[in-house]
Formats: sequence, C-alpha cells, structure tokens
Amino acid sequence: MKRHALKTAFPYTLPVLMGYLFLGIAFGVLLNSKGFNTAWAFVMSLLIYAGSMQFVAINLLVSPFQLAAAFFITLMVNARHLFYGLSMLDRFKASGRLKPYMMFSLTDETFSLLSSVKAPDNVNPKWFMFFIALLNQGYWIAGSLIGNIAGSLISFNSTGIDFAMTALFIVIFVEQWEQAKNHVPAILGIVITALCLILFGADRFILFAMAGILVSLSLLRGKLHVKESE
Repeated sequence: MKRHALKTAFPYTLPVLMGYLFLGIAFGVLLNSKGFNTAWAFVMSLLIYAGSMQFVAINLLVSPFQLAAAFFITLMVNARHLFYGLSMLDRFKASGRLKPYMMFSLTDETFSLLSSVKAPDNVNPKWFMFFIALLNQGYWIAGSLIGNIAGSLISFNSTGIDFAMTALFIVIFVEQWEQAKNHVPAILGIVITALCLILFGADRFILFAMAGILVSLSLLRGKLHVKESE
C-alpha cells in the first residue's frame, strides 16, 4: 500500500523536483558563500525547511543575534502559512500520526499540490499526501547539499542568487491565477499588500497585509464560495 502510494505520488512532484533542486542549490551556494558548511545546509533544510525563511536566516546567522528581531522577521516571512494550515484542516483530519509532519512540511509548493490534486481511487489518500510532502522535502535537502558542496569546490558570484525564491513565488501565483475560476482573492491580496507597503513601509508591511487579507477573506467568505461554485 505504501509503496503503491509512493509510486503514484512521485509523478505529481516532478515540477517541484525541478524547482526545488535549483532553489536548493541556490540556497546551498549562498550558505556556503557566508562560511557555513554542508552540515548547516542539511540541518537547516531538515529542521527549518522553509525556503524563503532559510534565505533570510543566512543573514540572521551572520548578524549580531537579536531574539526579538529574529522572532518577528520569522513571523512576517512565514505568516502566509497560517492560511495554508487553516485551509488544510479538513484534509489532514485522517492523517493520524502523520499529521504533525504534514503540518510541518506544508511549504508553498506542497500546499499548491495538496490543495489541487486528489489521490486516485486505488491509493490511500493519507499516504499519497504524505509521500508528496516527503518527496518534496527530499528534493529540497538534496538541492541544498548539492549547492553547498558545489559552492565549496567552485567559486561562484552569489550576487542576486536569493532572487530565486521571489521568482518561484511569481510562478506559483501565475499558475494559481490560471487555475482559479474566481480571481477576487488574488486581486484583494495584491491591492491590500500594495496599500500596506505604501502605508507601513517595506520593513513592516507583511504582518499588516496578512491581517488585512485574513479579515477581507473572512468577511467575503460566503460570497466567494457562491461565486466559485457558479
């Protein structure tokens, strides 16, 4: 049963494989350029496993330690995961002992897959979702290690390499836009984020933007569901 679920899940993760290998390599190279070896790349990708936050964490590691600043930066960067977790509550109900890992491994790309695909009739949904999440993390770890090792052997100019994560977010947004029938949530997200950026500045806008999006979507939830069903 598990082996069958693994074989079935693998093809769905191939797009993530390509993206995570290259992004992981970018992270590994950048991490190595700051003086951190393969062990750091492995542990961070295994235990933190938050692509954008791992890029940010590199700067935190080389800066004077400030607990409060690190906490709020992490909260701002990963605040979007609040939305992911809430939207996946029903799908994770039957996960049993796998549920903690499913919650931990809910990255942007894994969320995109789990929210858009369904297990075939002859595959256990719990293990199907688990192996999608596990394979994706495996790709990220592999890319991080490859990049870190390559960075230690070959000289790279790492300028601009951290833009890779931004590029991935743009691709995910475009893909979700094309698949969605209702574009109101996406438009709300863009408008509210732009307003918060103008009002609060680049260093503080994320939390305000997330709060605004949460309130707006909560208030419009009924209307959005009706429009989506139409």
